[in-house]
Amino acid sequence: MSDVTDRDLYQRAKALLEPGDIELNGLIVHTDLTGEEEPTLHQLTLDVGETITEHAGLDPADTYVYSGNDDPDFGVNQHQGRTLDGDEFVWECQQLMREQHYEVVFYYEASADQDGIISDLDDDGRDVTSVPGE
Repeated sequence: MSDVTDRDLYQRAKALLEPGDIELNGLIVHTDLTGEEEPTLHQLTLDVGETITEHAGLDPADTYVYSGNDDPDFGVNQHQGRTLDGDEFVWECQQLMREQHYEVVFYYEASADQDGIISDLDDDGRDVTSVPGE
């Protein structure tokens, strides 16, 4: 991460993991997707969310994505993976436009297998930066 933008994005992602009610880890998916490629961005979000869900020990079929378009507590391009049974948090992401392309920041409970998530996403050809919590 020699690029100033990447360092800034990493620090912003790290700040999202600061201690709260639960311990979190995160990751940044670097893309070359532009605003013209919303369907591809949407599919990327679903695919990465599914990988996180699996490594959190859950079946993706038992989860859904909440986008909160009509929720004043959510921003545009902010999404959450939640369980069908109990509506519990699994992961959250923010799709950020940086220098004409999207960077997607995910965070999730630290109990999920961080190394496994990163390895699977690397194997899928994703450009990913791990953002471990404390």
